[in-house]
Amino acid sequence: MPGTTWPADFEKVLRAHLPMLPDDREILPDASLTALGLDSMSTVALLVDVEDLFDVSLPDEDITEEAFTSAGTLWTLIQRQIDAG
Repeated sequence: MPGTTWPADFEKVLRAHLPMLPDDREILPDASLTALGLDSMSTVALLVDVEDLFDVSLPDEDITEEAFTSAGTLWTLIQRQIDAG
């Protein structure tokens, strides 16, 4: 997923749920969200925040552990819902 880009708002929301991510560190598309501090509680909060931010609703079948593996995988799902309109 190198080269994946996303809006600054997505990164801001994502950063708010990654307590182990230093403020000055770039979020790489393939960085492990779990390694950056995302746990089950913050995963739910992150899901709510991104759905609200982008006015989308991820289908239940897309809400999997794999969806929250990395910023890139999560952004891909969100982008798909945005594109679907």
